[in-house]
Formats: sequence, structure tokens, C-alpha cells
Amino acid sequence: MKRLLAYCCRTRASNKQKQKHSQRSEEAMENQQVDNAADDKRIGNQNMVNSGSSHATNIIENHDFCGGLQSWHLNCCEGFIISADSDHSQAKSAGNYAVVTNRKECWQGLEQDITGRISPGSTYLVSASVGVSGPLEGCVDVLATLKMEYQGLATKYSMVGRSSVSNGKWEKLEGKFSLSTMPDKVVFYLEGPSPGVDLLIQSVVISCSSPNECRNGSTGAGDEDIVLNPKFEDGLNNWSGRGCKTVLHDSMGDGKIVPQSGKVFAAATERTQSWNGIQQDITGRVQRKLAYEATAVVRIFGNNVTSSDVRATLWVQSPNGREQYIGIANVQATDKDWTQLKGKFLFKRIPIQKKVPPSSPPDIENPPFGVNIIENSNLSNSTNGWFPLGNCTLSVGTGSPHILPPMARDSLGVHEPLSGRYILVTKRTQTWMGPAQMIGDKLKLFLTYQVSAWVRIGSGATGPQNVNIALGVDNQWVNGGQAEVGDNRWHEVGGSFRIEKQPSKVMVYVQGPASGVDLMVAGLQIFPVDRQARFRYLKRQTEKIRKRDVILKFSGLDSSSAFGCFVKVKQSQNSFPFGTCISRTNIDNEDFVDFFVKNFNWSVFGNELKWYWTEPQKGNFNYKDADEMVDLCKTHNIEMRGHCIFWEVVDTVQQWIRSLSQNDLATAVQSRVTDLLTRYKGKFSHYDVNNEMLHGSFYQDKLGKDIRANMFKMASQLDPSALLFVNDYHVEDGCDTRSAPEKYIEQILDLQLQGAPVGGIGIQGHIDSPVGPIICSALDKLGILGLPIWFTELDVSSSNEYVRADDLEVMLREAFANPAVEGIVLWGFWELFMSRENSHLVNAEGDINEAGKRYLELKREWLSSAHGHIDEQGQFKFRGFHGTYSIEVSTASKKFQKTFVVDKGDDSPVEVSIAL
Repeated sequence: MKRLLAYCCRTRASNKQKQKHSQRSEEAMENQQVDNAADDKRIGNQNMVNSGSSHATNIIENHDFCGGLQSWHLNCCEGFIISADSDHSQAKSAGNYAVVTNRKECWQGLEQDITGRISPGSTYLVSASVGVSGPLEGCVDVLATLKMEYQGLATKYSMVGRSSVSNGKWEKLEGKFSLSTMPDKVVFYLEGPSPGVDLLIQSVVISCSSPNECRNGSTGAGDEDIVLNPKFEDGLNNWSGRGCKTVLHDSMGDGKIVPQSGKVFAAATERTQSWNGIQQDITGRVQRKLAYEATAVVRIFGNNVTSSDVRATLWVQSPNGREQYIGIANVQATDKDWTQLKGKFLFKRIPIQKKVPPSSPPDIENPPFGVNIIENSNLSNSTNGWFPLGNCTLSVGTGSPHILPPMARDSLGVHEPLSGRYILVTKRTQTWMGPAQMIGDKLKLFLTYQVSAWVRIGSGATGPQNVNIALGVDNQWVNGGQAEVGDNRWHEVGGSFRIEKQPSKVMVYVQGPASGVDLMVAGLQIFPVDRQARFRYLKRQTEKIRKRDVILKFSGLDSSSAFGCFVKVKQSQNSFPFGTCISRTNIDNEDFVDFFVKNFNWSVFGNELKWYWTEPQKGNFNYKDADEMVDLCKTHNIEMRGHCIFWEVVDTVQQWIRSLSQNDLATAVQSRVTDLLTRYKGKFSHYDVNNEMLHGSFYQDKLGKDIRANMFKMASQLDPSALLFVNDYHVEDGCDTRSAPEKYIEQILDLQLQGAPVGGIGIQGHIDSPVGPIICSALDKLGILGLPIWFTELDVSSSNEYVRADDLEVMLREAFANPAVEGIVLWGFWELFMSRENSHLVNAEGDINEAGKRYLELKREWLSSAHGHIDEQGQFKFRGFHGTYSIEVSTASKKFQKTFVVDKGDDSPVEVSIAL
């Protein structure tokens, strides 16, 4: 075990990453498994406990609504407080309570952010007093739910409690939860009753079951101080003297020296050498190849010295005893006042921890590609094999499509027609009610499964309804695909999933429409996909669209000398854009930079161009990070995407902007786009103008619908050379109806109608278990607009490097084989700098894993070479990818070397003249 000591400094990791703010649709409420239809009443009750919690340990702020709705947030609905002295019948016996009204979806309710008040590994007890009011017969369920957001990952939801409630009565809702890891954001909320039913909440208590074991505060590593007891509030614990003594003072020098902040300061005394000082062992809390910022305040005292150089140093001892000293910072300190000591370090020479052994390829014997694992899918045996999830009724109807849905047809090829029979689900009183089937014993780990079905809804819906094919994998909800159904036609649902850890139970169920709306499901198929067969097809497509016939015409030699000369052609660079996300901390790592400049020709900045980074407080600008990154890219001729000018999701907007009046916000928006695009005019080839407009509406809500088109217009006027993009996520995977390709097309056309110069379509590409035909379907739909499509933030994730490599190959081949796609940008490649786990191509030590090797193999595959002899017409013909080539011509007496470029064009051959 190696040791690391930091002395005379405090350190804080700087590893800020982009956060995705993914929200679920209403059908994601339940994480349930049942063995048969009779078990549905017990779903979720396993987590119910008698909390016995006291308000003294309650982590919920304003738990009894004495402060109105302070600290609470209404999720897409309205609300108010009934006070204890009200004449309202329920207030008389209950005291203050909240009324959540104008609810149009079952998931709408009241929520509170509890991120900073919980810790992983601790168990929390939930107790709430809830009621309902409105047009309903019998009882409805009120649910307590946790929403957990992770950087770059899909948002997760977990039901922690449920109570059956009837009109005019208060019921206790109880449950418990424990988190194994700390998400970036945790929101607790109450939800559940059908649309139109008011939700009543009297009080909410969340307390730790073992208070002595609980710690307040988040443990996110991005900005965590790795120095313990940095302000000496716990005396000199964790600190020691390096060759000297350390003491604490509240003042020195007859009261002339007092702490700059806090109550005490530490002094290193009885020093006999310049290297004597105060130190702390930080072994195990510092990570390799992660940039750290170190800060301290220092001064000197004694021996009639008025100024002296003070340094912060990292001491490293390797397991073999070798010592190393790394300078962090130095400053000229005085005896007059405190001085800030500040610097950075990147520890990268000695491995911090044992390497995790590389993955082995998953051993899947005779994978049943294309075989449907759903029992009685065609309903030839009535509803045998199916059971109703909840108190709904299943029956069989006829009149559904006989053909497979298009995306399944593309995967399966020639296939038996469907039976035309469907499951009819009636008497649905909750959105999650529908047909279900247990499939856990039929699944194989690490296989990617495609999900396909026809769905339809009955009458009675007040608007478009989401229909979701969901899986309950133990206690986790997994999205198998969604469709928005707003008419009486049959709609295709397509999605995918993969399971990488052995589950105890897996249930598939179809859910989503509002209670009272009948649901119809036909031809549900879940089958593993044959990726290699798809790859063979994509290679043929790539040959057609990414290559061009080339005729080299030679001049400068007479025909007799040229005829028969040997020609060797080799491509040095494919002109197709392959880029990656980089951050300011990355470029301090020369190994990172070396891989970056060798293997990518485009880049995008992770955070450093975003408004919250360049102007975190009003008038406090930070362009230094972006400037340094621009300089690096320009030095290596790497083109850049500007991400992003604005970000429409409210959670990403700085507080000072949120608090502006309408007029001041309009002025700030104008200043932002002017400052940014004037500063970098001509330097960024693309801009994402207003990020994630399908998932957020902050600026539109504040400034009106026209603001989105006006942002494009302003940007175009300030930098006409830049291509202006829309950019959003879950466009390509079928798991989010808000960003389905049809919705994206509608948004783009609407912007164009308002005069917005939309120049490109950005698909972020944060995807799990990708399936080629589903990706291709989305690309083809968007391709009808005629705009260039880019994957702008592509990453895939699997704990197995070989599966991750396959996922990456799916995405790269689908994009490269589609004529509408004009570029691919990865959302990073280096471990420790990724937004989500198990997505890197290169580990922290610089070793390329299987996913990285697959990327480099594909880059090599997409380079052409040819050789042969000049023909009688003085020509040499070949077919090659677009890009830059070198040519070597050997005659009897000498060799000639030239370079040429094959540009994109139509199907006609390109003629290149070569003068020898």
C-alpha cells in the first residue's frame, strides 16, 4: 500500500460533469413482481413498516406545512394550504394540510429535494398522513416515491410506500428506503390518485432508523474535500507535524494574529528545517489522473523574518519504498497578514489501487436469436400464461394487425404472420394495471433483447396516453419501450433491455393509460437480437454510401513510361467527423491529450461553455477554461462544437437567472448570446442553441414561445459561419415519448416556420442495450427533414467490456451506414472523466479496454488502400472512403509520392489528376 501526504494545503477534487435531467412518464410508478394474479394486493407492502419516527430526527423541512408550501415543490399541478383554524371539515381534526389540485396525471403531486440530508447505507423510515378528495368511488392508492438522478444516466424511481385511501378519511402511509450509492439528486414525493382527484397531505416524517449511524450531507465526489478536519474544528485530529510540533491557537502575538475565519488556526512550531510543517495522510482519498485544486491560507511568525516562501507539497511513497515529492503551490507569505496559497496537482505516476481484471467475453451457449420468450403470445390458448396485474380483467379480442411491427420485422426478417388476436384489458383503476407474465427463467444474462408489440386504447381518454412495456427486475423498474397513443389506431411499441446481474424474479407487464381507459395489446414479442447478422448488413450499406469510385489520371510521363508502373494508394484519414467530449481538467493529463489528438478530429466541451460555468454569478465571468481548451484544439486542428448557448431545463439554470424579471431576463439572454458568440466568432463550427427543448421550457415559459426561434436568429446574426443545432436525448431508443422522433420533427418544423435557421439535428445518444433497427428507424424518420444528423454525446454502458464494445459497435455502424448522419461525438473516453460508470474506452492508467479496441478497429476498417498498375490509358481505378490519401508510384528509375483528397459527392466517379 502506497502512502500519500499532503502538507500545508487543503484539496478539493474538480471533476464536474454534465448532468442529465431525465424524467419518467407516469407509467413508471411501480417496481413490482407477483407470482400470480392473486398476489397483486400484496405488491409493495413488503416495504411497509411502523416507523415510530419522531419529529426530532425528521429530515423533511416544513413537514406540517406551518410555513405554507415553503421547501415543497408542486410537480406540474397546483396547490394550497388549509390552515388549522379553517372551517374545513378535515382541517378541524387534522391541523394544517396541503391540497394538491388540478392534477392531470397520476404522477403529479408534491415533492421535496432531500439530497443533502441523506446518506448511502443508512435506512430511513417514512410516515405520512394522506387523504384524497374528488370524484371517485371506493379507494385509490397514494404512493410515496423516490426520484434519483445520476450524471448522464436515466433517472431511477423507487416506490417506498403505499396507502389505500378513500374520500374524507386520513390514512397513514408508511415505508422505508436505503440507498447503496448516493445519486446526484434525490427527490421525495407523494403521488398516485387518478387525474382529477385532489391529493391531501397533512404531515410527512422521514427519519433515520439508527440516528447514530446516519450522516447528514451528500457524498458526491465531484466537489468533496478530501482533507479531513480542514478548519481544525476537531482540534488537531488527522493532522501531525512533519519534523516539528503542531499546536492550536485562537490568537498569537498579543492578539495581533487571529484566525482569518473560524475560531482557531494551527501552527507548525519548533521547526529546524525548511521542510518541517503540518501534514495529513490522504492515502485512499485521492484518485489517479483526477485533477485536484488545493487551497490554504498561510502566514509566518517569529525570528524577525518578515517574508518567506511557503510551499504545498505532495509526498508519495510507493510499495517498494521509493519516495517522490510533487510540488503543488508556493506563495510569498508575510508576518503582516494571511495569504492564500493555491495550486493544482494531477497524481498519475503510481497506481492508486489494484487494477480490476479485464472482463471475459460472456459465455452464452447457443443464444436463441429471434426466438420469442413470451408464452402464448398469439393467444391461441385464450389468456393462458398471462395474469392481470391489479384488479383488472383480461379477455381476448380479434381484429389486430397480422403483420409484425416494422422494427421487429427489420430484426426478424421473414416471419410467421401474427394471429390477429389481442388482449383486452378492462376495469382498470390504476395506470399500472395491465397484462403481465413472469419471464425470469427464460432470460440469459448479457444478451440484448428487443421488445415489440402493437398497442391501442379504448374510448374515454381525455388526451394522448402513454403505453409502456415495463419489466420489474427484482426491485427495479426497467423501461422496455413506450408509445404515445392518442387515437383508435394500432401503434408500434419498440424498445430493448439487457440484464447483467442474476435476478430472482422478472415480470413483464404493459401499463400506462389513465384509469378507466381500456388497453389492447397484440403480438408482444421479446427476443434476443443477432448483432453480427446486422453488422454484415451494415457493412454492405456502408460500402454504398461512404465510398466513392476514384479514377487517378497520371500526367508528366509519356504513355510508354507510365504504362505498367506500380501504384500503391493508402488512406491516411477518413474525413467523417469522429469527436469526443473533453473538460478542462482532462488537458492537464498528457496521456489523455495524446490519445485525444491521435484518434479524434472533433471535440465538444463538457461544461466549460455552458452559461452556468461562464457566468455563475451575475457579472462574474469565467472564460479562462474555455479559452485554454480552444487553444488546445486549434493547435491540433480539431474542430469544435459549441455546447451549449442556453439550456432549457430549469434545474440547469443559475439561481440568479431564475430570479430575474421578464425584462431583465430578456436582456440577460441577449447579453449571453452576444458575449459568447462575439468572443468565439468563427471558432466553433456548431452551436447547440437551446439544449433539450423537448424536456424543459424555462425560457419559453418566462419569455414566450418566440424566444426559442429568436435565440437561433440572434446566434445566426452574430456568427453566420456556425451551423445551429437542436439537441436532445432519448430520441433514438424508444423509451421516452416526450422525445420520440415524431415529436422532434414537429418541434423542428415549428422552429423553421418561425424563421429559425435550424441547421442540424443533435441526437445525444446516451443509450443502453442499443438495437440496430430501433436506432435506424429513428434516424430514417428524422432524415426526411434533409438536415444533417449528428450523434452529439454518444456513450454506452456495460459492466462487461466485450458487451460494451458490441454496444459501441452497434451505434457507430448504424450511424456510419445511414446517409443522414454526418458526424459522431462521444461523451468522453477516459475512466474517471466519464459521466456514467462502465462507459469508458481507456482506463485510468491509460490501458485501452475492449470497447476502446473496437473503436480503433472500426476506425482502421474505415480506411481504404489499393495497389496495382497504371493501365494503357494512364489511369488507376479503385473505390475508397472519403478522405485524405497518399500515393506512391514506382517507375523503373524512381519513386513519386503525392497526396490527394476524395470528397463526398454523388454516385459518379471522382477523377483526380496526378502530375508526376
